[in-house]
Parts: sequence; structure tokens; C-alpha cells
Amino acid sequence: MDRVLPKKRWSKKRILMIGGITGIVLLIGASIYFTGGKSRLNVETERITVSTVKKGTFQEFIPVNGVVLPLTTIYLDALEGGRVEEKYVDDGTIMKKDQPILRLSNTDLELELVNQQTNVYNLLTQMQISRNASQQNTINNQNLMTDAENNLKEAERIYKLDKHLYAEKVIGSQEYQQAVNEYNYQLQKKKLMQQILEKDSLTNRQQLDQSQQSYEGSQNALKLMRKKVGDLIVRAPVDGQLTSLDAEVGQSIPKGTRLGQIDVLGGFKVRVDVDEHYISRIFTGLMGDFTFADSTYTLKIKKVYTQVTDGRFQVDMEFAGKAPKGIRRGQTLQIRLALSDETQALLLPRGGFYQQTGGNWIFKLSKDGQTAYKTDIQLGRQNPDYYEVLQGLQPGDRVVTSSYENYGDVQELNLKN
Repeated sequence: MDRVLPKKRWSKKRILMIGGITGIVLLIGASIYFTGGKSRLNVETERITVSTVKKGTFQEFIPVNGVVLPLTTIYLDALEGGRVEEKYVDDGTIMKKDQPILRLSNTDLELELVNQQTNVYNLLTQMQISRNASQQNTINNQNLMTDAENNLKEAERIYKLDKHLYAEKVIGSQEYQQAVNEYNYQLQKKKLMQQILEKDSLTNRQQLDQSQQSYEGSQNALKLMRKKVGDLIVRAPVDGQLTSLDAEVGQSIPKGTRLGQIDVLGGFKVRVDVDEHYISRIFTGLMGDFTFADSTYTLKIKKVYTQVTDGRFQVDMEFAGKAPKGIRRGQTLQIRLALSDETQALLLPRGGFYQQTGGNWIFKLSKDGQTAYKTDIQLGRQNPDYYEVLQGLQPGDRVVTSSYENYGDVQELNLKN
């Protein structure tokens, strides 16, 4: 006899289906709970760099290289061209002022000197002849003046005598008039001779001045020519060390050729190359420092060369204090060139993260150090060691500063030891 069996409320199939749905829901819930809806990535801590944000002294500076040079350098140029006949010293010699370095020969200059000397001697001879002629002419005029004075005295005596005799009617008027005429003639002749002597004196003075000027001009030309010939011996213009001497016996040296230089041994300066990006921020007075033999030395910019070559320009820096002992010309120094004064700031160590984030965000570690999450930040100035943090971080915060190249759009990092 058949019986009606009661229908089971919880079948096995139904239980399995409900269990499966519940598991999926729990899995989704757990995923949402643990990830917060963000993409996550597991990262081993030994593969990343974790840095701590701190408060400290910040100074904006750039690393530059500088070459040590003498404080003063005098260049040696060939004032006159010629053939090198003799070298008196070698490169690197410590020189005294006017000490000879090398001797050149130039037959054209030497022949020109001989011609100039001959011209001066000829001019002197002509001046002597002209002076003798002037003196002879003056003597002749003075003799004529003496005769005129003597004739005037005689005419005056006869005139006075005839005047008295004429008044006494001893002689006639014709004889008296003849004495008057002779006296007036001799008087005019004397005046004429006086004018001739004055003009002769003036002419002689003018000729003497012209001859003297001509002689002085010739002498100056001769001195100049002798100096040009003397310049064939190249001498040290100042005390110092001879460097970069480029001349050999038998070599033909054109006029104006750079032969070498004299480095004055009174101190050093540093010639620094700077990227043109900083040209608007570089000016005289900026300071820099470098380390030499475990000591730090300070430099100051004294001169800025604004001409840009191959994307760089140069500045000259001088030591703010004593130069280090043992420093040598041509030595390269690594200098920290300061672009600002020292200030207190929030410091973030530099790292590869900046290339992917542009300094707009960073992964900040949680307090337990198990995760790192994306945090917006704002950075300001920078130097080769630190960024200046303006917003988004606090002292003591730990952040990931290594490269984010393989993180893609990950929002959070799970840090695994």
C-alpha cells in the first residue's frame, strides 16, 4: 500500500548550491575588505628602498667640476716673426722678469734697422751742413750790420759838421744837402740790416726747430726699430713659471704666434663649467665648497663668462680662505655650488620614484610597515641628496623611494619580508 512521503525541505543539491553562492559572496566580500577596491601588488622589502622623511637643513646646490688654474696668467706671443735660433730654457722653468726664453732671427728687420740708422746719420750730416750755412749767413749779415753802423756814424758826423758850417755860411746848400742825403741813406740802410738780422734769427730758429723735430722723429723711429729687433729675444714679462712653451730650434714662427705662458705663482683660481640651464641663477658672490685631503674648502664666484659653448658656460672661482696645500695647476675638483642659503625644511631623500611620479605622489608605508599606499605630495627645491617637501608628508613618515617602473597602476603594495 502506497504512502505519501513528506517532501524534504533541504535537499543535498540545494544545500550545495546555497553553499557555493555563499562562498562566492564571502570571497568577494573578503576581497573588498582586504583590498578596499584597490589594485595591490606583493613586493619583497629587500628589492625596494625605504627612506624616512626628516626635518633638517636644506641648501639648493649643483655638483660641478672645476680645473685649478693660476690666479694670473700672462700669455707669450711672438711680437715679431722669425726663425728660432736658440732656446735658453725649457717648459716648466721658474722665470725671473726679463729673463730670456728664446732668440729669433729676422734678416728683414735687421736690414731695416741698418737702413734706419743710415737715414739718421744722413739727417745728422744734413743738419750739420744746414747749421753751418746758417751760421755763415748770420756772420755775413752781422758784418754788414757792423759796416752799416760804422757808415752811419761817419755820415752822422759829417752831417752835424756840415749843418754847423752851413749855419755859419761857410759852405753852400748843395754840399749841406749832400751830407743830409748821405746821413738818411745810411740810417735807412742800418734799419734794413736790423730787419734782415731779425728775420735771419727767426728763420734760423724755425729751421733749428724743424731740424730738431725731424731728428727726434728719426731717433724715435730708430728706437722703435731697435725695439723690434730686440723683441726677437723673447723674455719673461713677469716672475713666474713658464708653461706650454711651443717652439723648437729651426722652427719658423709667424708674428703673433702664441709661444707659451707665464703662470704667476701668487695663488690659484678654479675655472668651472656650468650647465646653461642655470645661467640665470649664477652670479658673482655665490659660494661653493669641495673636499680635499679630508678637509673642506670654500670658493666664491669672482667672474661669470656668459658665452655658452656646447650647452655650458664658465665661471671663475677664487678661494675664500687659504688654498689647500699640495694643490696643483690642472687638477680637477668636484665642487658643490650653492644656489641658495641654508634653511630648515622637510627633507625627502632622492630616489628613482621621481621618474615615474614627477614628484606628485609616493608610496607611504603604514604604521605597521606591512603595506604602502599611494599618497599625493608636493615637492619644492632639490639638490643631489634631497627634495624639499612642501605638502603631503610629515617628519618620521617612511616612504618607498626606489624606482616604480614595474608597478604600473598599482594603488597599494604588500610588503613581504
